[in-house]
Amino acid sequence: NLSSFPTDHNSYVRKVHKPNNIMRFSTLLIAASLSTAAAFTPTAFKPSSRSFSVTTSLNMALSQDELKKMVGYKSVDDYVKSGMVVGLGTGSTAYFAVERLGQLLKSGELEDIVAIPTSVRTKEQAEELGIPLVTLDTHSKLDVAIDGADEVDPDLNLVKGGGGALLREKMVEVCADKFIVIVDESKICDGLGPGFPVPVEITPFCHEHTLRTVGNLPSCAGCKPVLRMGSSANNQVDGDEIAVTDNGNYIVDLHFEEPIKDAVKMAEQIKSTVGVVDHGLFCDMTTAVIIAGSDGISVKEPSS
Repeated sequence: NLSSFPTDHNSYVRKVHKPNNIMRFSTLLIAASLSTAAAFTPTAFKPSSRSFSVTTSLNMALSQDELKKMVGYKSVDDYVKSGMVVGLGTGSTAYFAVERLGQLLKSGELEDIVAIPTSVRTKEQAEELGIPLVTLDTHSKLDVAIDGADEVDPDLNLVKGGGGALLREKMVEVCADKFIVIVDESKICDGLGPGFPVPVEITPFCHEHTLRTVGNLPSCAGCKPVLRMGSSANNQVDGDEIAVTDNGNYIVDLHFEEPIKDAVKMAEQIKSTVGVVDHGLFCDMTTAVIIAGSDGISVKEPSS
């Protein structure tokens, strides 16, 4: 429940929809786009096949995929306008933002949009939907970037990179005037670390040395560094080979049992380690977090 999310930090929560309004929004949204999602969604990302009538109560829990769709669609509806350069994130929540952008371009409600994808799989999805694509080489300034997150702390610092696209995500999203984060309420936490391992992208050269060096950093005390195996698109061991990112690098996942004491300091120490390409701590980058939960949709923004 979003009421449990702490509000005594230097930020505030703004309720966007009351429960009865968001139920109508989510019901119509799911009904209108279910066929499109089925056509393009990878198996792991397929939305629930359950149908909802307009009389469904919010007390009847929506599935996680339905919550992801709600925030994904809202992010595009609220923050993307014709003529913009848009950064497209990677992952099961960002998937629905890309889908919505494709729908609005096809219907003519949005025009003159170009987008920059943050992974090969997002690029493939965007191409299937007819979204015009460019790169940072030609468009170094973005109007908005939209992406999911694996964890969000009270200061809106993030852990990202569970899907292995952390380097490209950060390169694109740091160039955006607005960075909109879309999550369901399960990603909200009191402190980064215990709920989701922090990924670190490293060079293959002497990767075991770099793994040990990162694990021994003072700010990483107590972490267990684990080399990602199998697919780079998740942090589960699903193969015998070392996972390789779209950039040809490896990933070390830092597992914590206690919350990270200083995420900003840790980010700086990891980044300055020779052999590290980048890491999944996204600190002081967020413009707004759109959160979907049982109480409806809320937007959390940093204080000015």
